[in-house]
Amino acid sequence: MRVHFSIQQLIAGATLAALSALTSLAQAQVPKPNVVVLATGGTIAGAGASALNSATYAAAKVPVDKLLAGLPELANVANVKGEQVFQIASESFTNTQLMTLGKRVSALVKQADVDGVVITHGTDTLEETAFFLNLVVHTDKPIVVVGSMRPGTALSADGALNLLDAVTVAASKDAAGKGVLVTMNDSIQSGRDVVKSVNLKVEAFRSQWGALGFVIEGKNYWFRAPVKRHTAQSEFDIDNINELAPVEIIYSYGNVPRTGFDALAKTGIKAVIHGGPGNGSVADRIVPALQAMRSAGIQVIRSSRVPEGFVLRNAEQPDDKYDWVVAHDLNPQKARILAAVALTKTDDSKELQRIFWEY
Repeated sequence: MRVHFSIQQLIAGATLAALSALTSLAQAQVPKPNVVVLATGGTIAGAGASALNSATYAAAKVPVDKLLAGLPELANVANVKGEQVFQIASESFTNTQLMTLGKRVSALVKQADVDGVVITHGTDTLEETAFFLNLVVHTDKPIVVVGSMRPGTALSADGALNLLDAVTVAASKDAAGKGVLVTMNDSIQSGRDVVKSVNLKVEAFRSQWGALGFVIEGKNYWFRAPVKRHTAQSEFDIDNINELAPVEIIYSYGNVPRTGFDALAKTGIKAVIHGGPGNGSVADRIVPALQAMRSAGIQVIRSSRVPEGFVLRNAEQPDDKYDWVVAHDLNPQKARILAAVALTKTDDSKELQRIFWEY
């Protein structure tokens, strides 16, 4: 049987083929996003003695160029280049490292040829760094902090996928304007909310308010957006901050003495975070110590050691009467970060309380 084609059919077929070729060519010519990976060390750059060492290993051993070279799939997502900012375990982070990192991120996001930034980080203080950057870097470009719970040498290491997800998010236009993000274990978390909740599992990072979304097979799925002030909407700007205010934490417990409070009051701090039980409760013998600190000009901020919930103002303690501040839902370590930033601009307790409500 012979099949006859009309001239119109032949023209239509040729036209479709040409359009398909042009579409493929156009897709090939679309430039990939440019993502800079700033490496600071941590488990994601760690190495163990054997594949069975998932909890016993040396952190901050693998340089960023080797880390990126071991993940060729990154080239399918973005043009990625790395920069080694530090090579330390994150428990050794200080305000100095926070400032250095913050200023470098701020400089990068101002560059027209940078579409997003990823920070590889140890997990111990990752939540603090993410919140700090969320407060002080003025940009709508995606900033993603990522780590791993197992070194790359371990069986079922999680770092490679976490890093690929982080670059995927940082390269995505739909991640813009959502503040600093954390990608771990397929989840996209707000850097403001996320906490490390367990130390020996890959599902270590979570938020009591839930994830913002997930990264599944290279695609972002979003379910909520942050409502607290951050990044481009923040009143704080790393470019105008040269030093963070000295703020310390005292963790409270049954039988806690006031000795530590009295000693800390003499060190020149500008604020103390009281990590109390329950609703930020303060033991009766500690109340006078905190009152004395406030009388000496030290801000007193009540936080809670309880993982979830938030501290109510004038509940448990008469905060208005004592001129104290409550940390809202921020745990002690995040409350320290916000206070250290806020006190670079104001010493007024009412302003400080406003800041804790808004951020």
